[in-house]
Amino acid sequence: MEGTIDLHTHTTHSDGSASPEELIGLAGAKRARAVAITDHDTVSAIVGARVAADRFGIEFVTGIEISAEYSPGTMHILGYCIDEESTALAVKLDELRKARERRNPEIASRLQSLGFDISYDEVVEVAGNKVVGRPHFARVMIEKGYVASIQEAFDRFLKRDAEAYVEKARFSPGESIALIHEAGGIAVLAHPYQLKLSSHEEVDQLVGELKGLGLDGIEAVYSRHSAAERASYSEVATRHGLLVTGGSDYHGSYKPDISIVTGLGDLNVPYELLEAVKARAAARSKRSQANEAQGLA
Repeated sequence: MEGTIDLHTHTTHSDGSASPEELIGLAGAKRARAVAITDHDTVSAIVGARVAADRFGIEFVTGIEISAEYSPGTMHILGYCIDEESTALAVKLDELRKARERRNPEIASRLQSLGFDISYDEVVEVAGNKVVGRPHFARVMIEKGYVASIQEAFDRFLKRDAEAYVEKARFSPGESIALIHEAGGIAVLAHPYQLKLSSHEEVDQLVGELKGLGLDGIEAVYSRHSAAERASYSEVATRHGLLVTGGSDYHGSYKPDISIVTGLGDLNVPYELLEAVKARAAARSKRSQANEAQGLA
């Protein structure tokens, strides 16, 4: 697998079970050439992960995953090659952090109203003082014997429209893409199968609309995409002049069937896809610098 990459992973700083250092070590064991950490709505894992990547000789790609407003499915926008010190990014992520602080205790209250003896403090302890997410609620439910698995907890209580679900704060697709661009990054539509669109034509139409908002690419090579879906999404990307990217969506024990780098066993994301991402990021940076220079002239 040497030369392959993984551009979609999560750590304990959002809803993964591995620390940034552990995740990089696992990627190193798979002989990954490059890895991106794309935690939800936070860049706090990047510094530690970059140090670990240097130690293992792995190329590190700064990343993030932002939830966008969308129905009937879910829409996530991945950001690559971002400046994690961007002031604009920090301000917007702080808005989402404050919204989570309001949302998560409400999830605990709903579970309590359903008869579960679960306190929010217990969930915070499981999260290890990192970003609290629904997988942490699920972990407490497993520990207390209320459910047998993370999947059961989500299916019965925590997924959208379930009894304990509380809607999370989201930016619009356009806002999400613009924020990533403002931080110097490349905006990519994550796992398009989760959009829950019923036809190739509907996907093509939506992608066209997102391209109009500045979308740069599509995550076509993804763990839970079938071979046919990978080919279809890649074709849509190519037709719209967008990049193709790929990743496992590794969450550790919270998605135990997905391994870093190899996904469900058949994932093989070539380094060439990252080269294209970096080239587009460099071109955008060059244009931005040229525009700034003209403004100062």
